[in-house]
Amino acid sequence: MQLTMDEIINAVCLNIAERRVIKPTEVTVEMLWDEDLGYSAHITVQGRDWYINEGSLIEAITQYLDREYGIRAFQDQITLDLTDEIIAHIAV
Repeated sequence: MQLTMDEIINAVCLNIAERRVIKPTEVTVEMLWDEDLGYSAHITVQGRDWYINEGSLIEAITQYLDREYGIRAFQDQITLDLTDEIIAHIAV
């Protein structure tokens, strides 16, 4: 199974919204990849910006898989990959 970049962004929006007790539409996410730092995302909520690392992205994906697909995946079953866009591969 794999998730598209849009689904990964949705996963992050839902995760951040749940933590901040806000609507997912109030969260802006820009996916990033850097040769030195790997995968990350730039998050904007209510005018505040911060970055989350690959571990936080994968945590959001595991929660999304459980919530949206009923799939209980462990973090070591999820890998991020960069093709034309960032995608997540899930070994289920």
